[in-house]
Amino acid sequence: MTVAATVRDKKGRLVKGLNANDFEVLDNGERRLITDFRTEPSPISLAILFDISGSMRIADRLLAARFAAHHVLSWLEPGRDEAALLTFDSRLHEVAPFTVDTRTLQGALGEVDPFGATSLHDAIAEAAKRSATRTARRRAIVVITDGVDTSSGLTPSEVSGIASVIDVPVYIIATVLPIDHPGHDEALPKAGAAKEDGTIEDLATWTGGALFYVSTPTDTNRAARQVLDELREQYVIAFEPAASRGWRPLEIRTRDKDHVVRVRSGYMSGGPSDAFRE
Repeated sequence: MTVAATVRDKKGRLVKGLNANDFEVLDNGERRLITDFRTEPSPISLAILFDISGSMRIADRLLAARFAAHHVLSWLEPGRDEAALLTFDSRLHEVAPFTVDTRTLQGALGEVDPFGATSLHDAIAEAAKRSATRTARRRAIVVITDGVDTSSGLTPSEVSGIASVIDVPVYIIATVLPIDHPGHDEALPKAGAAKEDGTIEDLATWTGGALFYVSTPTDTNRAARQVLDELREQYVIAFEPAASRGWRPLEIRTRDKDHVVRVRSGYMSGGPSDAFRE
């Protein structure tokens, strides 16, 4: 079983140069021996999931989303990293398949037009399944959306389970107005009621990814770079999974209590071993 982990210090800076002895793996509370450990950079595989639902027509959200996708693509290494461009409204659509010629995807961004209802959760689940075939790469889904879901059949907790089993982190870049940007000077206060089945932020966190709100070009560039920096600085940790079948909560931590480790929330045991594959 392998998991990819990102480590930051208390100031939010990526922590580099750790080794296997710096980590502890807790599988449903039980310590596991680390059987293999990798830090060398691997090519990146991104499924870029672009929201084209009707709500993206409002307040230049589509333009902001295209700008965000452009920044994500610009941080990839053409010829080495790969990406696919997928769009979604009530269904998932493939605009361009996975390719290492990532520059060609810039032109494909002009082909997306907003239409229809939003099945954000369902689209993420389907994109995660497609990313499962991209072995020997640092895989991730980057969702560019306004964060509104109006018609999904799946809940955030169900989607995070699908993505976590595959070990595909989900990064969500939510394009919003300044008044809707949490922590922004112009933001209006909002009631933060929790949802029983989770929010899109929970979905991202449970998969080992993150949610970024962006309302300015600076925000957008910073979010895109952070996603790619994290993927390039991941620690890939292998351990022997549990033999019994079922969902296993997973915690990975370092011996330095000031470190924050982000990793998928768990895995489904009892299946074939998820050893390092090339």
